[in-house]
Amino acid sequence: MKDIQFAPSIYEHAARVIGASPWEVSRDAELLAKAHIAAFKLYAQRPIVVGIDIYNLEAEAYGAEVTKPSGDGIPAISRHPYSSAKELIDLEPFDPKMAGRIPMVIEAAKRIREQCPGADVRAPLSGPFSLATNLMGFENILCEIQTDPGSVAEALRGLVAGQVEFCREIVAQGFDIAFFESAAAPPLLSPDNFRDIELSSLKEIMDKTSAIVGHAVPCIMGGDTLPILDYILQTGTGYVCCPVATDQRAFMERMESHPQVTVRINMDPGPMTAKNFHAVKNEVDRVLRLGQNRDQIIVGTGCLPFETDPKMVLKTKEYILSKNVL
Repeated sequence: MKDIQFAPSIYEHAARVIGASPWEVSRDAELLAKAHIAAFKLYAQRPIVVGIDIYNLEAEAYGAEVTKPSGDGIPAISRHPYSSAKELIDLEPFDPKMAGRIPMVIEAAKRIREQCPGADVRAPLSGPFSLATNLMGFENILCEIQTDPGSVAEALRGLVAGQVEFCREIVAQGFDIAFFESAAAPPLLSPDNFRDIELSSLKEIMDKTSAIVGHAVPCIMGGDTLPILDYILQTGTGYVCCPVATDQRAFMERMESHPQVTVRINMDPGPMTAKNFHAVKNEVDRVLRLGQNRDQIIVGTGCLPFETDPKMVLKTKEYILSKNVL
């Protein structure tokens, strides 16, 4: 039996579902819970990742400033608290019970769990390179990769301990984690730099968090990940994402030798956002062909844009699930 699942990535789109702005929802436990509960009742997505601007949480806890965007924009970091990798090497970990918006996210997760029995509720956790990038800014860290790669690698190793403690607190509150490390994907980080600077820290954090949660942690990375796919698999992850931005056919061909690893194949959400259902069906069919050699197919969307009409998401889900065959 071919098991086809639909797993849209719902972050800022949850705010659209309740008619609020991403900024409003990102700052209020009640609204954050309400938005994700409403989205789950519509889409029944697995997992529910509790957040809007999911990469900003830890950086803000370390002192980064997140400013209010105009209209329905996504909150972004406007000031990075550090400018060099050496400043991160001995950075004292934040207290996840008190720092920034983290307690608010945990509170929202508890409300979601109460209202959505059986849901897979997770808190977002950033990988070390994504966190370092948000603490220093892309320009600074990319410059130091060229001038002082050893310090960057040491800084990444230094950030692992704090992220592991954050994971421990999430699990202590009864939740799983959703692990994200998209900043480390090419072209922002070359495959050689990924291997030499990032891989050891990535493997360490995934080993340690997997031990805490009790299963292999999914490694969710967007971007052109095919050139680093072999390195990602070396971490021991049991779940990877096949992003739209990479050569998806070559990616899935590479994964044929790893049938034990779950793959979420992302479709381009553009046709959904454009309300072009004919194009949606073509895109779904394309993704299903990519996964035809696997017993289980998970169709994802990447980050579903805020403005996407929920009716189109539901029509897409209905079409995907109609493809389940004996």
